[in-house]
Amino acid sequence: MDPTQPRTGEVDNQPPPFAPRDLWTHDVALREALAREGASVFADRVATYGALAGGTLYDLSFDAHRDRPRLRTHDARGERLDRVEFHPHYHAVMETAIAHGVAGLSWMEAATPGSHVARAALSYLHYQAEPGSSCPLTMTHAGVPVLRREPGLHEWASKAAAPHYDPREVPIQAKTGITLGMGMTEKQGGSDVRANTTTARPVPATGDDPGEPYALAGHKWFMSAPMSDGFLVLAQAPGGLTCFLMPRRLADGAKNAFALVRLKDKLGDWSNASSEVEFHGARAWRVGEEGRGIATILEMVMLTRLDCMLGSAGLMRMALDQAIHHCSHRVAFGKRLIDQPLMRNVLADLALEAEAALALSMRVARAVDAAPRDPSEAALARIATAIGKYWICKRTPAFASEALECIGGNGYVEESLLPRLYRQAPLNSIWEGSGNVQCLDVLRALSRDPGTGPALWQELQCDGGGEPCAAALQALRAPLHDKIPIPEPAARTFVESLAQTLQASILLRANNPLANHFVATRLATPHAQNYGTLPLEVPLEQILTRAR
Repeated sequence: MDPTQPRTGEVDNQPPPFAPRDLWTHDVALREALAREGASVFADRVATYGALAGGTLYDLSFDAHRDRPRLRTHDARGERLDRVEFHPHYHAVMETAIAHGVAGLSWMEAATPGSHVARAALSYLHYQAEPGSSCPLTMTHAGVPVLRREPGLHEWASKAAAPHYDPREVPIQAKTGITLGMGMTEKQGGSDVRANTTTARPVPATGDDPGEPYALAGHKWFMSAPMSDGFLVLAQAPGGLTCFLMPRRLADGAKNAFALVRLKDKLGDWSNASSEVEFHGARAWRVGEEGRGIATILEMVMLTRLDCMLGSAGLMRMALDQAIHHCSHRVAFGKRLIDQPLMRNVLADLALEAEAALALSMRVARAVDAAPRDPSEAALARIATAIGKYWICKRTPAFASEALECIGGNGYVEESLLPRLYRQAPLNSIWEGSGNVQCLDVLRALSRDPGTGPALWQELQCDGGGEPCAAALQALRAPLHDKIPIPEPAARTFVESLAQTLQASILLRANNPLANHFVATRLATPHAQNYGTLPLEVPLEQILTRAR
């Protein structure tokens, strides 16, 4: 090479590869939360998955995400298939996740306290590696308790909880493990499922029916995970809106009478399939009483909304890790980026937000775990799920954008992980009820469930927060303690205050070393609109050291 010519092929001032990285070992906040919320007995299992998530699964995720699902409506002879095809690495991701309990640990280990907390930690780790596959994993997990209520559907429930993945399109009798999808949304209704027009007509039973059979006719504008073995579907039965389990394949191997119209071309969530579907007399079995479809589905929704919180918290953590990794190795203006004062403020602010999001999510997981044994925890789970779903999922898009900006142009390129995280960020705020739905659900819970206000008020009590916490509690006293209703137009402001005060309380009671900084920057004065605006007195090095 001519020494006078520039050496264009050399790579300089670029960070080393991010992975492999042990997402358990590198996350002190997760390790503390698992112990604090009562799941230490599962630490080894969660640790094993943390290493997989930041290694094997991280590598597999790129092909699973880039090679999007494809719909094959017909075979070469013109026979209807309605088959969704995936990159093999998607199936490898699903197999690993299910084998390690991301979908079923809380049901397989239900007798052990803390199993829901441990599964929450697994879900948080999985979302960091491959968020799209979290959709069928979440719905499979959430469908188990609903199906267990119907004696004839116990086989479906046990196989949904089992640590086995089998993507073949065969009847469930030929499988040791299954996955579940969901179909609620219709084009004319959206979140207003009472406007659904899909009908369910009772039909004669056969010896193969595990429950009371109906024939479904209509459509769904969104049917999530259409490659699943079965689907929880809402339809109008003679007695009103009712929940049904609709199988993909009938017991004799025949394809059920539904047609996938198309797969949605989505902003993000590329590795997961979402579809439009038409029902042409599809066979389904009633789950719960006629007319009680919303109540039945809401049992699932509390679990799926928790996973929305966990997923957004996981996305925050991965975006933060990517930003810190880049800034720890990239030099600009004579210093590493992480040593530049303003960049340190941005990263520390992101770290505070991510830790508070995880703390709230894991506390809700403990409430869900204890709900069958403790009415107060059940009431807390009921309302805190909606609070956390609103706040954490709303904060995530701006968080992902800021982390992308920390990396700069490289973060805007598809070869990095940040575009995937950025596209994924808005999803959890939309899925399972938008922000307005969550806020209205909080108001509804306080007005209709007398246990939610006292349970939440008790959870907000804490020592060590000083005047900012006392002032925040005083502002919340009227609606929670004195039961003075909040006007609907003020619901978002109210829920935002609830969320941040709840996060502060959880961190303070945990003696978290960042708790007082969170109080000072979120409660003492209104937090500025953008990240990177921490006051000068906040010890940035302490926060960044913990985040690393």
